[in-house]
Amino acid sequence: MQIIENSKVKEKLYIEKLENGLTVMIIPKVNIQKKYMIWATNFGSIDNKFIAPNEKEETVIPDGVAHFLEHKMFEQPNGTNSLDTLTALGVNANAYTSTDHTSYLFECTDNFYPALDELMDYVQTPYFTDENVEKEKGIIGQEIKMYDDYPQWEVYMNAIRNMYKNSPITIDIAGSIESISKINKEVLYKCYNTFYNPSNMVMCFAGDFEPEKLLEDVKKRLKPIEKHGEIKRIYPEEPQEIVKEETTKQMEVSMPIFVIGIKDSLNDKNCSSSSIVKKHIAIEILLNMLIGKSSKLYKELYESELITGEPYLEYEFSKQYAHIAITGQSNNPKEVLKKLQEEIQNMKNKEIDIEHFKRIKNMIYGNYVKEYDDVAEICRMFIADYMKGINSFEYIEDYQQVTPEYTKQVLDEVFRKEKTVISIVEKN
Repeated sequence: MQIIENSKVKEKLYIEKLENGLTVMIIPKVNIQKKYMIWATNFGSIDNKFIAPNEKEETVIPDGVAHFLEHKMFEQPNGTNSLDTLTALGVNANAYTSTDHTSYLFECTDNFYPALDELMDYVQTPYFTDENVEKEKGIIGQEIKMYDDYPQWEVYMNAIRNMYKNSPITIDIAGSIESISKINKEVLYKCYNTFYNPSNMVMCFAGDFEPEKLLEDVKKRLKPIEKHGEIKRIYPEEPQEIVKEETTKQMEVSMPIFVIGIKDSLNDKNCSSSSIVKKHIAIEILLNMLIGKSSKLYKELYESELITGEPYLEYEFSKQYAHIAITGQSNNPKEVLKKLQEEIQNMKNKEIDIEHFKRIKNMIYGNYVKEYDDVAEICRMFIADYMKGINSFEYIEDYQQVTPEYTKQVLDEVFRKEKTVISIVEKN
């Protein structure tokens, strides 16, 4: 079992790749009452074209299968629902699907092993019938309709569609009413057998564990299955250019909401995880310097009542996409965009303000360190980073390497007007 230690946050990661290909990560937290675990598979909403191991033909699946499969996994052959079973044990259980992975998880203070038994049993026991698949279509259909009426989701998805032409990130994670109507039990079993092989999965635990004992307990609960070969994922070529600069939609909102998006180029295939992490840190620093709570621009926008509160700033990326998303509320979103672009140009025209840079950099480092206080944050962070080919400790290690000069370089390369879009949802 490999041990990776980070002295800065005084944490250890125990990591092991089992014979069946499953990766297990354990972060022990001594004297912490809560225990948290996630079992994730590298199968998300963007994985809709692939060649399965030992096959030659391409498989194309309807949009929304990863999310549909996540819903169906809880149903057991004996008629029980594992989510109900876990709730009855007093544990907080859930599951979620993202663009690049699907996760099954629970958090508890007691009944850890009975909960682990249940979770590992249902994730390894698919049970799909014509009847239960048909029934699920109605449930997920309601969820899709609910999101169609949700302004925050609509404004975000429109920003994504403004940026990306061919990428499957433009597809709603749940799919559409039409696409899920094409899902059947054969499609679900095909995707389960392809993507739910241990060699395509990872487990993460955080809590008061003895790593060696926990690893043995995990091994005992694994069904005998051989690791399979590579899944060839097929993604369309995505142009560098954006699709359109602007989208406005009318919905039921008290004040217009907006997402400003900046499309980034994908990292080079040979790019090291360290350089990806450095770029992410630099972009976080820049976003906060430009329009974060301590920035000159935020103060100006807030005092002139152009925005109602601190915007949500995020750099979202995977192996298949990368973009900045700035979300907020304003009576004049286009003016916010104009002022932001002016501020970006101002920052490009002069040297980085070193004092402001240091303050923001220290704040971001403090946020990284704080994430290690919460077992849920730890597991979610390690899983999401693992799917990107990153070890979460790299954010702590590489933080010092992000210099003002490097950050200025990232500003020039990424924050470009021709890559910028805005999506607005305004009052009916």
